[in-house]
Amino acid sequence: MDRPARPRPRRRGTGAHPARPRRRGGPRVTELHLARTLSFDDDPATGAAAVVYHERGAVVVGDDGRIAWAGSAATVPVRWSAALRVDHGERLLLPGFVDTHVHFPQWRMLAAPGRDLLDWLERFTFREEARYADRMHAEIAAESFLDRLLANGTTCAAAYSSSHAVAAEALFSAAAGRGMAIATGKTLMDRACPEEVRDDPEKGIAESAALIARWHGRDRAIYAITPRFAVTSTETQLRLAGELLRAHPTCLMQTHLSESVREIETVRALFPRAASYTDVYDRFGLLGPRSLFGHSIHLDEAELRRLSATGSVAVHCPTSNLFLGSGLFDLKRLEASGRPVRVSLATDVGGGTSWSMLATCGRAIEIARLTGGDLTATRALYLATLGGARALGLDGEIGRLTPGCFADFVVLDPRAGEVLADRDDLSETLEDRLFALAVLGDDRAVTGTWVAGRRHHSRI
Repeated sequence: MDRPARPRPRRRGTGAHPARPRRRGGPRVTELHLARTLSFDDDPATGAAAVVYHERGAVVVGDDGRIAWAGSAATVPVRWSAALRVDHGERLLLPGFVDTHVHFPQWRMLAAPGRDLLDWLERFTFREEARYADRMHAEIAAESFLDRLLANGTTCAAAYSSSHAVAAEALFSAAAGRGMAIATGKTLMDRACPEEVRDDPEKGIAESAALIARWHGRDRAIYAITPRFAVTSTETQLRLAGELLRAHPTCLMQTHLSESVREIETVRALFPRAASYTDVYDRFGLLGPRSLFGHSIHLDEAELRRLSATGSVAVHCPTSNLFLGSGLFDLKRLEASGRPVRVSLATDVGGGTSWSMLATCGRAIEIARLTGGDLTATRALYLATLGGARALGLDGEIGRLTPGCFADFVVLDPRAGEVLADRDDLSETLEDRLFALAVLGDDRAVTGTWVAGRRHHSRI
């Protein structure tokens, strides 16, 4: 081991929907990819042995779309010598990014100027999500949403949908057409939102159960039971969501937690018997190792202990927290010894201001410094790959360059553009190069993205 989007065309006359892309496909062949390779066996916080880096590495992709072999290019087994060679030169090949909190219906909404979270939801978000009651709108948007993820090197996401079953159907179907892993589900909301995006608890759970039966475990689909957050769900809806999760324990559960001070005050008024915001979810059985809590900024010690004890995941959304002025995620505090909380990383588009997990890593590094912590670029990229896969329970399938895993990977150019190229001239270590990519990089650094061995995005 060695160590050291372009906008889619629009339909004429509407200005609302991007054109449908052509389906990707064709027969697979065994390929030998050569590049600098980076992967993780564990969290780099556990030690240097967790990082697997080859200055001249190789990844063999089998005709089944999975990784057949990975290691140093100097030790490629002879049986792969006839494989089709794809040489990426000095570019960096690493597992595809895993975005653990992103909003599919908000894909056009970046930079909508709300005063804070609740104002932003009321003025922009609910109105945009109402459009997803229309099946054609949802189907066309799903194609563009996934294309935008892939253009940024993201090969798997836990995505919120709208409250309409047809929207979740559209996203599952579009992901299946690409062979892409996706976790999503119908968003549950039965109060404090416009009628166009509201449903009643029984109907919402019935539609969720039908979607689970149709999609969960099919191809690479994972169903995520999705009560939006406590503000928009009554006790009845949260209770039914907890019952559904217990009935389907291999599903994920995703929601929002303690994103803003005004939100917390609203939850306190709505649930006066709960000890805390976290306790609202805990009372209905929504905490656990397959539960993802977006933001998780303003938590007291009792809440942190409970999240730790249940193995729940706090999802760090740095760019949206900065944009909406919600607060600073204190990574050092959440991971403190004695009651460490599992953490993953996410863009939170459209509250988030970038589709790029590279840019998200950069902002996470900056926020760690503001809160007295120290997040290295190497560890940030772990959180964006294997760390995200672990949060979704998919670390046996994605998130690392390991035989048997799906060949979901991204190739990055550390010299993409003059600014990065000039900065790369000064890089003397792997961490130095990764730091520059995280702080300065975005979709322009993504040379190509592969899903299950097929190339789905290319800048060259």
